[in-house]
Amino acid sequence: MPTQLHIDFVSDVSCPWCAVGLGALEAALKNVAPDVTADLRFQPFELNPQMPPEGQDAFEHLNQKYGSTREQQAQAREAIRARGAAVGFEFRREGRSRVYNTFDAHRLLHWAELEDVAKQVALKKALLKACHTDGENPSDPDVLVRLASESGLDPQKARAILDSDEFAAGTRERERLYTDAGIHSVPAIIINNQHLISGGQPVEVFERALRQIAGAASSGVAVA
Repeated sequence: MPTQLHIDFVSDVSCPWCAVGLGALEAALKNVAPDVTADLRFQPFELNPQMPPEGQDAFEHLNQKYGSTREQQAQAREAIRARGAAVGFEFRREGRSRVYNTFDAHRLLHWAELEDVAKQVALKKALLKACHTDGENPSDPDVLVRLASESGLDPQKARAILDSDEFAAGTRERERLYTDAGIHSVPAIIINNQHLISGGQPVEVFERALRQIAGAASSGVAVA
């Protein structure tokens, strides 16, 4: 009998390493199938919760946050482009021009999980592609409604959510749950509410962890 794992993928759509981590996790899940399956859920985390609606120039933002130069940022972009390509995710060569607020994107992801977990996965992937491949604004209501529709969700309902504060309290509560638990960087991958894998790890790291945790779960043995 296959072993099913519950996986909470705590992340932000504006985080490039979250795209890499998701691609690597999905590749690892393919490698361990059919012996191991997963119930994958996306949980909210905002890297820049105070970001204004108009966003901020990407170079300026990273320079203020990390002190990085244009040359350092270009080198980092190339490194992450290579990591993304290895797991099937395409980053735009020039990177993002601006960094935006992502709270409304998280509200739609919260709703999508309640509607259909598969549609939440589709929306998450669409948001990551919009941000990092297509250079779109994930705080733009028109972009969000379009992506929701393309993910199989009701566009009229998506628009109504964005025009209100629906799911705002629930999303904030989820965010606090993970930050209060000590999650301060993403991606953070939590398996069976017990085991934490931090960062955009290589496929083999995820695969080894999945096999170990699934083996322990099936035998009733705890994993340190």
